Amino acid sequence: MAELAVDVAVVGLGPGGEAVASRLATAGLSVVGIESRLVGGECPYYACVPTKAMIRAADVLAEARRVPEFAGTAQVVPDWGKVAARVRDEITTDWNDQAAVDRLVGAGVQVLRGRARITGPGVLVVGDQVIRASRGIVLNPGTDPAVPPVPGLADTPLWTNRDAVSATAVPESLVVIGGGPVGCEFAQVFARFGAEVTLLQSNDRLLPLDEPEASALLAERFAAEGIQVRTGAKITSVRHDGQRFTVELDGADPISAAQVLVAAGRKSDLADLGVGSYGLDESARGVAVDEHMRAADGLWAIGDITGKGAFTHMSMYQAAIAAADILGEEAPGAEYHAVPRVTFTDPEIGSVGLTEAGARAAGINVRVGITQLSSSTRGFLHKAEGLIKLIEDADTGVLVGATSAGPTGGEVLGALVLAVHARVPVDQLRRMIYAYPTFHRAIESALADLRA
Repeated sequence: MAELAVDVAVVGLGPGGEAVASRLATAGLSVVGIESRLVGGECPYYACVPTKAMIRAADVLAEARRVPEFAGTAQVVPDWGKVAARVRDEITTDWNDQAAVDRLVGAGVQVLRGRARITGPGVLVVGDQVIRASRGIVLNPGTDPAVPPVPGLADTPLWTNRDAVSATAVPESLVVIGGGPVGCEFAQVFARFGAEVTLLQSNDRLLPLDEPEASALLAERFAAEGIQVRTGAKITSVRHDGQRFTVELDGADPISAAQVLVAAGRKSDLADLGVGSYGLDESARGVAVDEHMRAADGLWAIGDITGKGAFTHMSMYQAAIAAADILGEEAPGAEYHAVPRVTFTDPEIGSVGLTEAGARAAGINVRVGITQLSSSTRGFLHKAEGLIKLIEDADTGVLVGATSAGPTGGEVLGALVLAVHARVPVDQLRRMIYAYPTFHRAIESALADLRA
């Protein structure tokens, strides 16, 4: 077998892997980046970027439909062809990763296509090539869509996020399995483009990791838009007769639909990676790392596989820390007390830090403040649905969590992320000047509402 000797091997070239490989190469190390799929990862081709283009198009339709409420009359005729063309031609370049490859090569990274398997400390096999990485290996393999073990489901022509993003037409009816961020975003997009959508959620509410008030807000909007939401749903089987899907439910009538979209989580295969060569548990759901992303001596892991949040911004954050550690630079370790997350539905739901339930479970002496966006002048003017919810540690007088739901909820979240991350005293937040009339001014009202 051919052999390649390098300083560092990076397995998986999603955003974080790309960033750490480029940083190490520009610092003078010899680096090989290994990718079995598209270089650039899930985000630019099947997740963050194309889905937000789809959401932008769906939001434009929804806003146009509000013209009679505010300004006159308008005729709205959805055209999915424009969305599909933009995703194909402008966003993904027809799912071509050459630009990403060129970026890496330009930074001095050798790009190798194939599936990597670790066979020993610092040693990997990719096809018929052996790679020896003297300084070590960085793992950034990402995840794949998980298909629940529902009888018959895996044998049907189901969609995952990858199929939905590349869809050239909107199905006349759609069952979405999963009520997390991905399922909710797709459900609203396809409903706004004319699909009859039913969302099945095994949990008792949408977005179960977010505040219940945010879940209720989104459920109300979905109901207003004709999206059928069934919480506590137990799917017993799924079949496809060549034309339509039939989804059987425990204690409820079956659902017939033209398409099924599975958005029920992600999975990784540690055994396939061969992490057991470093003494790690290959049956685990992820790889445990310390504050400098070290999983073992000479092994670093970043991104989804670390279990700190399946977000591009998390992968990029961890990439910078891992690169600094490999280069021997003095740098702070990772902190996760202020991780931001946004579900890009309408209303948009941004969260940071702990929820109220999470804070109470952690034994924190909690004070909660909440305000409806409609009570703010900007919210009133926009006839906007939304809320700001703040979670304070009453003993320290700082926010440990917050939610911003409403128009541009993820942007309003920025001020709250700063407050939680920097542990800005609540008293100081109260003394700030909040521009009027803005959505973020509602933060001031939520601060005034803080109570035990």
